[in-house]
Parts: sequence; structure tokens; C-alpha cells
Amino acid sequence: MITLDFSGQKVLVVGGSTGIGNAAAQLFRAGGASVHVTGTRADAAAYAGTDGDLAGLTYHRLDIGDRAAVAAFDPGLDRLDALVIAAGMVMYRRAEFEIENFERVLSANLTGFMQLSTKFLPLLRAARGAIVNVGSVASFRGVVGQPAYSASKGGLLTLTKSLAMAFAADGVRVNLVAPGLIRTKMTEVTWADERRAAATVAAIPLRRLGEPGDVAGAIVFLCSPLAAYITGESILVDGGATA
Repeated sequence: MITLDFSGQKVLVVGGSTGIGNAAAQLFRAGGASVHVTGTRADAAAYAGTDGDLAGLTYHRLDIGDRAAVAAFDPGLDRLDALVIAAGMVMYRRAEFEIENFERVLSANLTGFMQLSTKFLPLLRAARGAIVNVGSVASFRGVVGQPAYSASKGGLLTLTKSLAMAFAADGVRVNLVAPGLIRTKMTEVTWADERRAAATVAAIPLRRLGEPGDVAGAIVFLCSPLAAYITGESILVDGGATA
């Protein structure tokens, strides 16, 4: 494992209990950071047997789509060097065409990101920290069957650019990573189907599905001094699929 030095730093990964967020959280921890993560389950023990490893992480329960819960959320941090927002929601079987579901997805995938970014700005300003939003290739194109997901991820791309400009004077950088198909629980409906997975891989120049660690590397890079002059940008992590 290649790591960067985050000794003495504090990191909050929203949605860090499983998948991409968890891979990023563990990479920060391996670099010496004190890492707090959130998830929607009651406690860390509830994630046993999932694709998340909560060893060495401080867990908090949070539903990013619940505005009152986000407003009340207090992880007890006196310093924050990096805020990674990797939580999200997607619905299948055309459920997002129902307006109530459409609004639920936008609340979790867009409004929650804005609320958290402004909530933690004072701490990030003090540390001259960084925000990394986890978008998607859907930030750049429509998705058949998921109008809310694609709309929210497209909005997240321009929100990232807007906040990067707004927060630059505070010394806070804001960037986005846009994963392609990554092997997580949320995308299992695609990669667990042999036929669909094969068709997807055939369209990826690197000829494999992505793993959470592939995206975690980009996230950690954007929070490191190596990216000190990068803000308002998006990095596609899709094996070349959109190239």
C-alpha cells in the first residue's frame, strides 16, 4: 500500500463506513491521520460482514439526506484537515421517476453535500484544509433509469466548482472525483450480473472493473500537499471508459 503522511491531521469521511469512502478512510489512517467516518446504521458493529473495515476509525451515525440530522451532527472535532463526502443514494427499477424519490435522492446526493461543506467551513478554514466530493461518471452524462442520480451528480460537479471559487479566499480547496463502475455494494446490481459486467468491462480500456482503492488513491492525493494548487477540478477514475 502506497501512503502519504497525514500524521497529526484529522479527517472526516462522510459515508466512510463502506465502499469507496471506507477505502479512503483506511488509506488516510494508514498515513497517520485520526479518521472519523459516518454511516446510517446504529453503530460500527452493525457493519460486520459488509464491504467496510471500521478498525481504527471513529464511527458516527448520520443520514446525509436528513437536513435536521446534518444540522445537529457534531463529531466532536476541534480540527479538520480534510472533509471527504462519499455518501450517496441511487434507486433502481425506475423508482427515481416518482417525484418523492427524486427529491430524496437529490437531498442525499446534492443538498447534503452543500450543507456539510458550509457546516465545516470554519474548521477547514482554520486548518487550510480540503474538501473532496465523490461524484460519478454520471456527473458528465445522463443515466437511463436514474434521472435523480444523474441530475444530482451533475449538480455536484458545478457545486464543487462554485464552492472552490467561494472558499478559495479561505484557503480551502474543493475538488471532485468521478468514479466509473466500482465494485461496491451499491453497484452490485451491475457487477454481480455476469452478462452486464462483461459488457461493461469490454468498454473499459483497462479491461477491469474498478475497486474502491482505485478511487481512494485519487481522494487522498487531492487532500495532500501534492495537490496544493488544484481546486475546482474533477478527476475521472474509470479505467479510461470515458476517454
